Amino acid sequence: MAQSPDDHYITETSEIQAETESILIKHLPVDPDSPLPLQRAQHLQFLVRNLVQGFPSRYTSQDASQPWLLYWTLQSFSVMGVGMDPDNKQRAINTILAWQHPDGGFGGGPGQAPHLLPTYASVCALAIVGHPGPGGGWDQIDREKLYTFFMSLKQPDGSFLVSQGAEVDVRGTYCLLVTAYLLDILTPELLEGTPAFVASCQTYEGGFSSASQPYFCASVDDGAPQLLDDIRPPLGEAHGGYTFCALASWIMLQPYLHLQDPATQQPSVDYKRLLRWLVQMQGSETELGGFRGRTNKLVDGCYSWWVGGCFALLASQGVGGGHGQDADPTMTTHEDEEWEDVDEPVWNKVALQRYILCAAQHPSAGLRDKPPKNADSYHTLYCLAGLSAAQHNVYPSPARRAQVDQAWQSSSDSPNQELRKASFVEALCWSEEEGTARVLGGQVNRVNATHPVFNLTMTHTEGIMSHFYKQTVPKR
Repeated sequence: MAQSPDDHYITETSEIQAETESILIKHLPVDPDSPLPLQRAQHLQFLVRNLVQGFPSRYTSQDASQPWLLYWTLQSFSVMGVGMDPDNKQRAINTILAWQHPDGGFGGGPGQAPHLLPTYASVCALAIVGHPGPGGGWDQIDREKLYTFFMSLKQPDGSFLVSQGAEVDVRGTYCLLVTAYLLDILTPELLEGTPAFVASCQTYEGGFSSASQPYFCASVDDGAPQLLDDIRPPLGEAHGGYTFCALASWIMLQPYLHLQDPATQQPSVDYKRLLRWLVQMQGSETELGGFRGRTNKLVDGCYSWWVGGCFALLASQGVGGGHGQDADPTMTTHEDEEWEDVDEPVWNKVALQRYILCAAQHPSAGLRDKPPKNADSYHTLYCLAGLSAAQHNVYPSPARRAQVDQAWQSSSDSPNQELRKASFVEALCWSEEEGTARVLGGQVNRVNATHPVFNLTMTHTEGIMSHFYKQTVPKR
């Protein structure tokens, strides 16, 4: 296989690219359709050792990421179809609750300041191991203080600081929205202006950057600066992680947008440009079909989810193949119409599975960025989640949407009834299309499907949402 061209101008970047390709190609099996099997037992041992014995000393720098380390471990179990015994579940619950801050939200460890990112990780971890009742974790979440914490971070342009005195980051917006969805604390006040902020993060390439640059007028009325909508240059670099978080946030904001006055001009996202950028992030044959996170960068196993997971989100809007007939036609622009007849995936799902199985699996245990790097909990989850995205076709099913909608029980004393119902229905209408799974290497490599928006299994998503929304979810 020919390596990527370097235009006969050798740079440090081109040398690293060529070196990476030469290493990756050595991991391609003689028969590309018979890759190394998923080393499920070894990966499980790797995760259990970290969970029970503790992480190696090199993880000391991750002290403020304790909720993430636990979430990555627990969700990896879920994707591989591994359950936990009651004692270890309770240990996890007690540990997570120790991270809850007295003023609302969760910090990166006991006594640490609340932050949007560990709040997401903590709540998702509780979705996996928690349950209702005393000591179950779910009812011990202080949702009232959590909502107050969220509102204290809200900015005039609809964005959110990730913590008090910190920066704006679209990853924080995603983490806040997922948490608000799961715990039933969505309100119009919380979401006001957020769609415009998310849309403004899209760059000229089509992907999304971490934030946009808001401008305010010089004069101040009533002590509040006036935000200018027409001066927001698309600064920043498109990045796979930011793009997933922005696109998933955009999907979560659709129920709110659909409830707005139709005469009001709404922000929009350029789906066509986004799709083009996502497709270009998949590596060539010499890169074994892995994904890179930025233009002109190296492939990395974690982008199997951050980029590979975006295609199901786009397909839900009728873009890039899949189930365009299920999407709301108002979400499709004139530029997107040429994509409507695309039936086949625009990305190579088999190639991504080959990259994960052949290159991302560490010989001893765990999954990694790429050889010869070490395995870690972060790459273990996002490689497994990317493997799931490549194997399963999960989409918003009209039939499932109708089931959940009809089962909804209204409550006269509950505010924001329309938004709550619409959000609940849209979150739980995702289903796997039967008979479309393509598992490279046979069923021994199959992993569970995961929710394209939340990166939780559907079982865990339905469990925690049915509790907090006080609804009965119809059986599948």
